[in-house]
Amino acid sequence: MNLRIGLTLTLLLGAASGLAQADTHAVPYHYGMPLHVSKVISMSEPATQDCKVITADMKFIDKQGKPEEITYSKMSDACSNQN
Repeated sequence: MNLRIGLTLTLLLGAASGLAQADTHAVPYHYGMPLHVSKVISMSEPATQDCKVITADMKFIDKQGKPEEITYSKMSDACSNQN
């Protein structure tokens, strides 16, 4: 009986921590996705010397005051330096 209670508690705690971590992951942007950005907190991308498509990240506060994070594809900044 004690083993069953222990396993149940372990499963519940694991599920709760999984839900807490789900809020911190960036959501991939897709065309037409409404963002409702109130304030941009940060925008970042990996440094590269090559002109190529990269995955960038944007953290922002939405219109309801909730922090959000998305990832999106873009051409690297190295492309703007090439002729």
